Amino acid sequence: MASLPQKITTFLMFEGRAEEAMNLYTSLFEDSGIIDVVRYGPEGPGEEGTVVKATFSLAGQRLMCIDSHVKHDFGFTPAVSLFVECESVAEIDRLYGALAEGGEELMPLDSYGFSPRFGWLNDRFGVSWQLNLPADPAEPAA
Repeated sequence: MASLPQKITTFLMFEGRAEEAMNLYTSLFEDSGIIDVVRYGPEGPGEEGTVVKATFSLAGQRLMCIDSHVKHDFGFTPAVSLFVECESVAEIDRLYGALAEGGEELMPLDSYGFSPRFGWLNDRFGVSWQLNLPADPAEPAA
């Protein structure tokens, strides 16, 4: 049976920084890359060169984004976040450090009752990330 395309896709709306965000995100995760980018031309309506629509993948998961040419009174909110299950302390530390640069820390990397190592932040673009290092099932809970 042929696999169907991903039916539900996370869609991120930026105001002029979509390509910058995609480049950062795809540099951080293996099996990631920019799939397709359509840019505004000189005829607009957005600023020439900004993103009309783009598709990219993070760790094999497809996402889409745009640069809105319409100014709006809302942005990203931590009520919706990208949740990442990390495989090692080194990975969670690397991702947290890169995503926190210029961003806002919501929960510092620490051991919490639900996770031995967890952090939550808004990156420099306002996108919210929850990074989790699950407990090793072979180790007893602390």
